[in-house]
Amino acid sequence: MGAKSEKAISPKVSRAAAEWLVELQSGQVNADVHERWQAWRAAHPDHERAWQHIEMLGEKLGGLSSSLAHATLAPRGSLKRRRAIKTLAMLLFAGGSAWAVQDKAPWWQLSADYSTGVGEQRRVVLEDGTTVELNSSSAINVAYTSQQRIVMLLRGEIHVTTAHESSQSRPFLVASDQGSMLALGTEFAVRQLANDKDGPIKIGVWQGAVEVSPSEMAARVRLQAGEQLSFTKHMMTPVEPVSRHDTAWLQRMLVADEMPLGEFLAELARYRKGSLGCDDSIKHLKVSGTYPLDDTDKVIDMLQQGLQLEVRMLTRYWVRLMPAST
Repeated sequence: MGAKSEKAISPKVSRAAAEWLVELQSGQVNADVHERWQAWRAAHPDHERAWQHIEMLGEKLGGLSSSLAHATLAPRGSLKRRRAIKTLAMLLFAGGSAWAVQDKAPWWQLSADYSTGVGEQRRVVLEDGTTVELNSSSAINVAYTSQQRIVMLLRGEIHVTTAHESSQSRPFLVASDQGSMLALGTEFAVRQLANDKDGPIKIGVWQGAVEVSPSEMAARVRLQAGEQLSFTKHMMTPVEPVSRHDTAWLQRMLVADEMPLGEFLAELARYRKGSLGCDDSIKHLKVSGTYPLDDTDKVIDMLQQGLQLEVRMLTRYWVRLMPAST
């Protein structure tokens, strides 16, 4: 498991390279634009390295797809042109080790193609028939070309059922800050295990197979149906069986089997606005059962009664479970 030797290019530089490519494809290039482009390339070694990679990407794709090519001709600042730049940056993100982005740029977060709020879920059918279910507080971007299909997980959790299309003719990738996941005729779920960009990615496969490639490791692991693991840029956990409870959220349920109360409340908090927690003295208590995600207040009442606890609520948005008063 050797680390990849080439330093990753920053989001700022990768976006600039995509912007220059769109600018040069626009048909509005004069001597001044050409001079500024050359000056940008010469200003820093990373700029030149980024341009070399974007040129290689263009060769790999056989030039821009027709939709991207038309978008580059759109006026500066237009939605079509902005989407073309975003799509190119996403392709670069998933296209090789040099484009494994270290930090999400704010423009990516703000321009999510599909997203959900806290407690919301959404089902999206993509142009090839692939379905993506978004769990609470999740967001994705989508980039489809004639050569590649990419879904970028910006935050949260998704469940993907890929369309019946050859992965060899047009690979389907889920990309994240930590690395990429190549679907091989598959049903699988991907979750970011923390709210920050450095949170590990957990992937479980239900049908088919998925090839997992952390962005800064040479090793790849192929997960088969019934297997899961977690990974970051630098590591992968051992493969283990999937949990049948992990996709209960698709039925708007939270299933626990001897789950510590602290962990259970952290899960429940994903579907509820505000702050939810418990006193350290009771976080070890075990929770079992099936709970409705559409009514988190009811779940809190069930916990209070079942575990003989006291609920302290300053407002609906600040709730703590405490040991019962004696």
